[in-house]
Amino acid sequence: MHVFVTGGTGTIGSAVVAELLGNGHTVLALARSDGSAQALESAGATVLRGDLADLDVLRSGAAQSDGVISLAFGRDYGSPDALAQAVAEESAALAALGQELIGSDRPIVTVSGTPWVPGRASTEADPLPADGPVGGRGRSVTALLDLASRGLRGMAVRMPRTVHNEGQGGFAGLLVDAARRTGVAGYPGDGTQRWPAVHALDAAVLFRLVLESAPAGTSWHAVADEGDAVRDIATVIGRRLDLPVGEVPQENFGPFGPIFAMDQPSSSAHTREALGWRPTHSSLLEDLENIQP
Repeated sequence: MHVFVTGGTGTIGSAVVAELLGNGHTVLALARSDGSAQALESAGATVLRGDLADLDVLRSGAAQSDGVISLAFGRDYGSPDALAQAVAEESAALAALGQELIGSDRPIVTVSGTPWVPGRASTEADPLPADGPVGGRGRSVTALLDLASRGLRGMAVRMPRTVHNEGQGGFAGLLVDAARRTGVAGYPGDGTQRWPAVHALDAAVLFRLVLESAPAGTSWHAVADEGDAVRDIATVIGRRLDLPVGEVPQENFGPFGPIFAMDQPSSSAHTREALGWRPTHSSLLEDLENIQP
């Protein structure tokens, strides 16, 4: 299968590109910079130059492909306005890709976050939230999946709060960055709230499985660790960076503060049973041991 990939140089995307190429697929990857283009070409992908906001370029990439994996998302989350702009840009891109593929029965796999459900681990059957700081992502992904009735094989892989590799990535990576910046390995609340996690290489396998075989309109959970206590995450970060560990105000984490403070474990039992997905790489707490002082 010739697959068009956006976001192919990120923590998840670079693993997905390698997974596809290593399993007999070819890749056409969007690149907005010379550095991204060089990295993708070195990995073995063909490059399509453009940005996520270039909707005509996105349509062209989809038209040339047998399937699409959409991973790109803005890099600026420093303010509510910047986060909202990134969500809006992603929503427009998904709508353009979906419209290009309507009636073709070709697959498109997009990414979202695992939902949170009070009092229990969320499952693949739970709906995505349509409100809050990233509610727009939930709405755009749901709209894409609803196109199944119009000849679009759209699927969503829901990612946990931390997708990690070599001690970097996701919410845990943001905690590391904040610890380096402030001198405290901090967490909001009492730290008992739980975040799910997955190694990027395990997530990449699931993206390939979903692309190859999942039915239209379905959602899947790339969850290896159902829920690590944030205090335990911060404890490893503090030890690796030789910094004190403790509670800090939720506001210290900007627009992500309310999300950071939530207990949000998630299950992948259905995904494992239905698709035969089996995570094999290190857990988050094990991988954080790779953090360098």
